[in-house]
Amino acid sequence: MTLGDLWRVSNEYGEDAIRPLPWYPGNLAWHLNFSRKELRKNLALESFHEFLKHESDVGNITRQEAVSMVPPLFLNVQPDHHILDLCAAPGSKTFQLLEMIHQSKESGLLPGGLVMANDINVQRCDLLIHNTKRMCTANLIVTNHEAQNFPNCSLAKDYSEVYKDTCKLQRLEFDRVLCDVPCSGDGTIRKGHDMWRKWNSGMGNQLHLLQVNIAMRGIALLKVGGRMVYSTCSMNPVENEAVVAELLRRSGNSVELLDVSCELPELVRRPGLSTWKVKDRGSWFQTHDDVPHDRKTVVLPSMFPSSDITEESHAGCGDFEMNTDNRSSFSRNCNVEETRKINHDMDGVSIGSTKNLDCTSNIMNSKFPLHRCMRIVPHDQNSGAFFIAVLHKLAPLNGSQIQGTKIQHTLGKDRIEQLHKEPQPEAGPYETILTRQHNNVLEVDDDAELLGRRQNLNMDNGTSKDKNSTEVEMVFNDVESGREESGDRMKKLQKQSRWKGVDPVLFFKDEVVIKSIRSFFGIKESFSLEGHLVTRSTDNARRMYYISKSVKEIVELNEQVGEQLKIASLGVKMFERHRSKDGCSCAYRLSYEGLSLLLPYISKRILYASPVDFHRLLQYRTINFAHFVDSRFGEEAASLMPGCCVVVLVEGNIMLYMQRLKEPLDDNVGFKNISGHKNADSILKDPTTIAIVCWRGKGTMNVMVSQPDRKDLLERMAYRFGIKASTEEDEKFYPKVNGFDQGS
Repeated sequence: MTLGDLWRVSNEYGEDAIRPLPWYPGNLAWHLNFSRKELRKNLALESFHEFLKHESDVGNITRQEAVSMVPPLFLNVQPDHHILDLCAAPGSKTFQLLEMIHQSKESGLLPGGLVMANDINVQRCDLLIHNTKRMCTANLIVTNHEAQNFPNCSLAKDYSEVYKDTCKLQRLEFDRVLCDVPCSGDGTIRKGHDMWRKWNSGMGNQLHLLQVNIAMRGIALLKVGGRMVYSTCSMNPVENEAVVAELLRRSGNSVELLDVSCELPELVRRPGLSTWKVKDRGSWFQTHDDVPHDRKTVVLPSMFPSSDITEESHAGCGDFEMNTDNRSSFSRNCNVEETRKINHDMDGVSIGSTKNLDCTSNIMNSKFPLHRCMRIVPHDQNSGAFFIAVLHKLAPLNGSQIQGTKIQHTLGKDRIEQLHKEPQPEAGPYETILTRQHNNVLEVDDDAELLGRRQNLNMDNGTSKDKNSTEVEMVFNDVESGREESGDRMKKLQKQSRWKGVDPVLFFKDEVVIKSIRSFFGIKESFSLEGHLVTRSTDNARRMYYISKSVKEIVELNEQVGEQLKIASLGVKMFERHRSKDGCSCAYRLSYEGLSLLLPYISKRILYASPVDFHRLLQYRTINFAHFVDSRFGEEAASLMPGCCVVVLVEGNIMLYMQRLKEPLDDNVGFKNISGHKNADSILKDPTTIAIVCWRGKGTMNVMVSQPDRKDLLERMAYRFGIKASTEEDEKFYPKVNGFDQGS
């Protein structure tokens, strides 16, 4: 696929075939006005489709429904923000958030923030990890928890202490929270036609309280002054405005609903509803008083617009809890005339007309400014449907409000099982998970009691891996000294993670190995490895992942509180243990995923290749030293000690490049001037520099880059240098060498 192909496609299908989304900042998002059938019908479009899939695989682009890109934009993310994505899978919004914190960082420096992406389902977590792996970031943690019961990781005895000493790392809190909750998904009907058959209005009623509890958990985890976005791909007000109103009731004066009508001005949106009805078993109800007594535990007061909820109506809801001590929150209202105007502007979208509404009407209006919410409807700008509300935390929640976040769904186990059997909508980023409840639901207990209880637990029960750090260090020393009995004990301790089926996160503390890696690759002291390398291996640390300072602090906090966070993935893979028997002095090799982060700090094991030889390496993967176009490059490769190395592409006139190579070289095959104007440091620090990880074997240079990444690099070289794949005659002249000199 070339730019010429794109031009021809655009000419054939019109200017709107491929166009930027006017509301997305920086023209970074583009809309393709093609169906899947059209992408396969035309040969040029079929090629374009393959191009899109490949670019998505290597992380250059993300394919996503346009309207689902909107919620992260209203978070106003900064590079130093700690962000929580509560219901993150499959990861398209998480990828957006990662791009935002990395957008303004300097080359070679990590942003101060992080993204913690959570999902309840293990399989969806795997998909989330796969989709975000393309970002190659050290600022990501993936967790596997029920969103409504996301852990506190608090060291304070009670919640009031959290705010007494802000200088002390007390509790896990976030500057931004994205709460894109499970929903009935009727907003995706245009792309998922099966929704017409599967959807019913009762799905929203079944999900309402779960959505409230997830959102309240998000508010509890939000820092004072922070911003949370609540969103669904549903148009049901029970899942939208009713949830937002309940959040405002429970939070009192601690939270406000923001008016963001001035943000993203080119985005066509409609105001939220102030009145609606609730349907249950074929009947429509205007107030909770109209609901039959035997249905009041299913159709809850919080589903209705009226905010005048009494103690009696609250008591009739079983386990349902609500903060009734914050009547001051009822001052957040808009008058009847304003509501009439808003719903008139909705052009018929409102459920229940307010044309004849007066103070004596049975149809109730919400007393909260729900018109500040946003409804994106498909026919306004050719998109899916979405609901978005932006909340700002003004003050800490009080004790009763925090306890409210621990509420469980009122539906019984039999009903939950029935919900799972009912038809569910198909929606890419919004696959509905109704109420995946368990008998052993994790409750958010008082942290002092939690810590005390864990200290009394036996290591043999497998509930915690931390018995005593001194003991672990002692066993580690025993392993190093060759005492097999203590080594077996260390392995047993490491394998005992609190979370069944999840390997523990272990800080790699072997100073001898770290010094060996630093010395072998010439990694500068300014790049800190100590304390930033973690491993998930319980035996011999096969892979090491690099984590940022912000992620490190959370991992350390998680250790102190007894592994409350179930971490499925974190950081970026940077080093892997190799299996070569070539006599390499370093037991680990570099990972291509972490190379872009580490490259500016490497001073050894670097080779600089011309575009022709760099292209040859990518195309054939394995080349004999004698078969490089530039014989001097082959000699330099042969002079290296066996082991991992980095090959950097040097642009510019090839003849000038070869002349510069004739200058004396140092022992590390590094030289001061390249291409006549750039020095090595400036090349390595340049974010546009292309480099790959290779293995210097007995007689060959082997590329250690995945097939999708190699294909991406080859296409980039073809575009920048006009170098195309070699012909069969070229292959005879530069024969391909099969096999690697080391197992990777």
